Amino acid sequence: MVATHWGTYRAVMENGRLLRLDPIAEDPAPSPLAAGMIEALDAPVRIRRPAIRKSFLAAREAGKIVTEGAGRGYEPFVELPWDEALDLAAAEIDRVRSAHGNSSVYGGSYGWASAGRFHHAQSQIHRFLNSIGGYTRSVQNYSYAAADTIVPYILGDKSGLVSGHTPWDRIAEHTDILVAFGGLPSRNSQVSSGGISRHILPGSLSRLSARGGKVISVSPIRDDTDPSISSWMPIRPGTDTALMLGLASHLLATDRADRSFLASHTEGFAALEAYITGHSDGVAKTPDWAAEITGVGAEEIRGLAERMAETRCFVMVAWSLQRAEGGEQPYWMAVALASILGQVGQPGGGFGFGYGSVNGIGNSRAAFSFPSLPQLSNGVEEYIPVARIADALLNPGETYPFNGENRTYPDLRLVYWAGGNPFHHHQDLNRLRRAWQRPEAVIVHDSWWNPLARHADIVFPVTSQLERNDIAFSSRDHFVTPSHAVAVPAGEARDDYEVFSALSKRLSAEDTFTAGRDVESWLRHIYEGGRDAAAAAGYSLPDFEAFWQAGMQDLPVRDGGESDLLAAFCANPDAAALGTPSGRIELFSQQIATYGYADCPPHPAWLPPDEWLGAEAAGRHPLHLISNQPKTRLHSQYDFAGISRAAKRSGREPMRMHPDDAAARGLASGDIVRVFNDRGACLAALETCDALLPGVVQLSTGAWFDPSPAMPSDGGLPLERHGNPNVLSQDKGASSLSQAPSAQSCLVDVEAFSGPQLPVEAFDPQHIVPRG
Repeated sequence: MVATHWGTYRAVMENGRLLRLDPIAEDPAPSPLAAGMIEALDAPVRIRRPAIRKSFLAAREAGKIVTEGAGRGYEPFVELPWDEALDLAAAEIDRVRSAHGNSSVYGGSYGWASAGRFHHAQSQIHRFLNSIGGYTRSVQNYSYAAADTIVPYILGDKSGLVSGHTPWDRIAEHTDILVAFGGLPSRNSQVSSGGISRHILPGSLSRLSARGGKVISVSPIRDDTDPSISSWMPIRPGTDTALMLGLASHLLATDRADRSFLASHTEGFAALEAYITGHSDGVAKTPDWAAEITGVGAEEIRGLAERMAETRCFVMVAWSLQRAEGGEQPYWMAVALASILGQVGQPGGGFGFGYGSVNGIGNSRAAFSFPSLPQLSNGVEEYIPVARIADALLNPGETYPFNGENRTYPDLRLVYWAGGNPFHHHQDLNRLRRAWQRPEAVIVHDSWWNPLARHADIVFPVTSQLERNDIAFSSRDHFVTPSHAVAVPAGEARDDYEVFSALSKRLSAEDTFTAGRDVESWLRHIYEGGRDAAAAAGYSLPDFEAFWQAGMQDLPVRDGGESDLLAAFCANPDAAALGTPSGRIELFSQQIATYGYADCPPHPAWLPPDEWLGAEAAGRHPLHLISNQPKTRLHSQYDFAGISRAAKRSGREPMRMHPDDAAARGLASGDIVRVFNDRGACLAALETCDALLPGVVQLSTGAWFDPSPAMPSDGGLPLERHGNPNVLSQDKGASSLSQAPSAQSCLVDVEAFSGPQLPVEAFDPQHIVPRG
């Protein structure tokens, strides 16, 4: 059995060789993504031996320290024996922390490299760096950083974002109209961190539809929700807050607002109402006002508001909406809209975030949690918001606002990365590439020569999910399963734990890091901790040997399942007060008011982004780029494998465009086009499609970053050849409050590419040269 982020599979073997991965029978809608894992084991881009960037090795052998790593991403590598490579890495770590302190070491990871509880790259690297004194860490994540910051101000914790969601069972049974801002894309729901036992989105929507419930998909893209069970309300990207304000305005104007609920369960509505009616700023946020901004008709807005008030309504907001300028605002306004409707906490009513963004949100959760590898204590207090890594590298010592504080970027001299790929996740990759030359050393663990590995100084080859034993458990599911090693490690690959154990020994921290355990001992230790948690919840798990042979264990859910979000609070707001200063839902935050942020006022508001279809910048770059999640891979994982490559055209990522926009530029499906703005340009293969709002183009993330090979010496920008949209997205914080990524606020233009034929080289083997 193998547990992955896109499902659980049974390995079919023949003479000790892995033939295929079959989905478990319990999964009603399995993902095909596992098909690429077998192919990837022996792919040409597999990293087989430790490798060192050529000029970096030459400098160290000459006893020199180059203060900036000019050449990262442009140079060949030299392969070294494991012991020599480990000695070099340990010496770099020791040199940097001795000369500049542990805060000069940045530990990067996003946690998606493995679905297991032990071989979780984020836990491994953080435990290692903490065992040697600590490191500068990141906070938040690229998925929902703005929401992660604002929701606790509104609700007192992260309810409805990371926990406590109204279950799909309740929605399917009780909801009459589900308004999905950002849609419910099935491609996103293929995956979930920690593993999956059952894919739940298709069945949940089918049950809702079969009962007569209606789904309104508010999105610039029609197929962001299955068109067979939803109606499409096309909207200009980034204007959802304006639409919600228009809906709220009509509810107030027609006396459809639940003022009793607003008085008893919310704080600060008077200030929000003054803003909606225009009493505070002179601009009434009427449906007509909203129609001008959003492109949704005023009568359509009025009709939707009335339907929402007259039936049981659930307001859903996708993670994608808050990855934009002012990304906090649609989340805050969604809570306000649901509060005005007065259906929060009612069966199938209220609001919730992230449904469909990954699998498992809205799933019944296990009655207990399963332990993971402890990360130890960090001896360094420094941290940065995750999306500000380029700023930190480029501007050490600079002060910046964040969540009510004025913080200072640390002086980062060494970057250590295991799990994740910033050259996929981050925005404005040309800027990141410049910033990436600044550290004195970059150490990376990976299984394949992806763009991060190619931009490193020291690369350690590590095992893939199929090459190691682990235990999978997800906080958004109710299962635990053994994940068996079903393939021999390729080349000289070692697991992350073995690499960190060897380094910790060289740095006199082996006992702290390993606690005297090998991999099997850790698996048994973690499992026994899970058995203890199960016993405390009144449930018995088999012993380790029986578990390892039996496979997936379906765990009991919490007593009575889970109720609607905030049901207890809504039933008795005094006895179940929220963790906000008022104990109520805060529609005006006095705390945020004290920060004085112009880009995040103390109540939800429409803040026109710098880049949207109504902006002045739209004159030069008149198309709005949506860089959504791909259907053929998880982020950038396995982009080189067959299922992802089969979806490309002429080896490049497809970009969808409305036929009218294509015709206006003399373009047709199949053309290779140049997508560009002031930040960069990439090539893509055009697909015309009327499922997009005119003026919108859609290019999925995850194509491996493949800039043209020449290293710019004059500040010029290399042409990205593969179709990576993050050479175009802006590296700007969503606001001073969250400093979150704002990739979805992005204007571009598109033209036919008339230059010389440029081959895609992203999946070519890394250039390895002899030593010396």
